[in-house]
Amino acid sequence: MNGKVYIVGAGPGDPDLLTVKAYKLIQKADVILYDRLINPEILLMAKPECELVYVGKEDGKHIMEQDKINFLLQDFVKKYKIVLRLKGGDPFVFGRGGEEALFLEEQGIEYEVVPGITSAIAVPAYAGVPVTHRGISSSFAVVTGHGHKGKFPDINWKSLAGIGTLIFLMGVSNREKIAQNLIEAGRNPDEPVIFIEKGTTKEQKSIESTLKEVAEGKVTVYPPAIFLIGDVVSLRKKIHWFENQLEEIRL
Repeated sequence: MNGKVYIVGAGPGDPDLLTVKAYKLIQKADVILYDRLINPEILLMAKPECELVYVGKEDGKHIMEQDKINFLLQDFVKKYKIVLRLKGGDPFVFGRGGEEALFLEEQGIEYEVVPGITSAIAVPAYAGVPVTHRGISSSFAVVTGHGHKGKFPDINWKSLAGIGTLIFLMGVSNREKIAQNLIEAGRNPDEPVIFIEKGTTKEQKSIESTLKEVAEGKVTVYPPAIFLIGDVVSLRKKIHWFENQLEEIRL
């Protein structure tokens, strides 16, 4: 039996932010290969007989190398009708979904990509920070913060310095070096920044600071978290709707 692989984005964490298509596929899947940041509540939506296979990574340590994940997809598609590769956020935004799609294409395996809501947009929204806003920011960039030993050979810091809003994913451990590089490239040291931990979940927490304070190592933050830089951060004083709801629940 030859099945089909679905490369599916699970969104930023809140199960209610799954797409309808992702929800339907999770319910039908025969096997789900899932990453570390998948909300356990989402996995409970799978049918009882569905095989769940953890293939995540933590702090740069792979539980399973990408090549092995690719070959697992190849093996499972011979055994199951619906093979679901479940990724946090969107599979094509720093999710290696493109690599898996290329592998499946090369092997002649039928597949489909189901986009998800990326945390780069959803998490700031849940913190009351629009990534663009008329009169404040007309552009934004989503950048990987996962450099090797604080080095980012693929990033043009001069170009980033002129973009209205910067959103770094996987940038907590390198936050000081990121801030230093941006300041050296001409970014305003006093520009507001925000870290949003565990965004869109009941544990969401926001830490506001400045680029200079981050560069000086004065900001404590724990992953998973979004690192956002820009004047749009000032808007959350009026728009932080979700954390207001959390405060009411805690009271």
